[in-house]
Amino acid sequence: MTLLVNLLGLALIAVIIWWFWLSESRAAKVVGRTSLTVLVNGGVYAPDRIEVATGQPVQLTFVRKDASPCAAQVVFTDLNLSFDLTTDKATEVNLPALNPGEYPFTCQMGMYRGLIKVT
Repeated sequence: MTLLVNLLGLALIAVIIWWFWLSESRAAKVVGRTSLTVLVNGGVYAPDRIEVATGQPVQLTFVRKDASPCAAQVVFTDLNLSFDLTTDKATEVNLPALNPGEYPFTCQMGMYRGLIKVT
């Protein structure tokens, strides 16, 4: 019985590691448009990778479906910006034109993660 509990525990740990760190990225390119909707649900942002052109301001609309307290805020640390997200409501996030580089965004606890790549 102890062996079964240990195996289930290890399997759960493996699923958590895969879910948060190893799962395949859901990417979206914002080319020729300036807005994109990001769904916050099930512990992830979808899409979690967003590619934009240099010098192009972008409007992201975050739609929070996840009631978890971790999903209550999106934080752009490198841009010194954060926004509160209300459950089942759209929140518009207007980002200025960005220099080339990568700009991560997370929940306030760093568990939900996404990235804006500017090329």
